[in-house]
Amino acid sequence: MKNIHHSLTITIKRKPNGYFLSFKAVGKLSIEDYEMISPIIVSIFNAEQHPQLDVLIDVTQFDGWTLRSAWNDLIMGIKHSGELHRVAIFGNENWQNLISKASNWFIAGDIRFFDTRLSAINWIEKE
Repeated sequence: MKNIHHSLTITIKRKPNGYFLSFKAVGKLSIEDYEMISPIIVSIFNAEQHPQLDVLIDVTQFDGWTLRSAWNDLIMGIKHSGELHRVAIFGNENWQNLISKASNWFIAGDIRFFDTRLSAINWIEKE
């Protein structure tokens, strides 16, 4: 039997006008992964009245979601889309680029796809 590894790593940094969140998704994420990190993310949204969030998402080792976890991800994104300033997604697959473009339909923040971590970080840090 093959052991399938999956994980979700979060880094949170405070900025003068909000927060910088960095995510790395590995494997296929489950609802249990989201249930584990949701309280952390919600506490950031509740920490300030209108926090500005810049987000970096590394999907270079991401294989997708279970249906329920994808749904929860979409709902959280829509619910807090007004607080998202810039979302940089960097990956290595065309389907990841297409998902990032589709996310712009649901989320008010500026979302862009990059092939390298450095270009994604440079765009987020650009004022």
